[in-house]
Amino acid sequence: MHVLLHAQRRLRKPICLAAVLAASLISTALAVSANTGALVIGNDRGGIIGTRVDEISRLISAKRRVEIRGRICLSSCTMYLGAGDICVDPNTRFGFHGPSYYGQPLQPEYFEYWSDVIASHYPPTIQRWFMTRARYETQSYITLLGSELIRHGVPQCQ
Repeated sequence: MHVLLHAQRRLRKPICLAAVLAASLISTALAVSANTGALVIGNDRGGIIGTRVDEISRLISAKRRVEIRGRICLSSCTMYLGAGDICVDPNTRFGFHGPSYYGQPLQPEYFEYWSDVIASHYPPTIQRWFMTRARYETQSYITLLGSELIRHGVPQCQ
């Protein structure tokens, strides 16, 4: 992942081009759990991949717990699965799709690069599934419930 972060810094402009959704469409409910002090992510529609990578890197460095709850976690929100100390709610719907430029296809080399960046934030079985299937969906989402992710080894929130 370190190599990808280094490459990301060299390709700062393509980061903007590889936005999954416009920043103006981001509707994230962030909260801090009173019980655990964890960052609670809920109803997040995604955002710019590079921005999400930076945010996740800060969470990992701070050893911050992340709980993914709420009705939905779409697009780059799913990258929180790689935020280190995480858990998911079994009823949250996770929406996966491949990288695009506001819904338009990327050039092959950018598609491969950003697919790798996204996949590097997933557990191995989800990573393989994403790279063989979900990344080719660019017009909609392939959804998985939190309960399905839990069956693949992602911790369940208590």
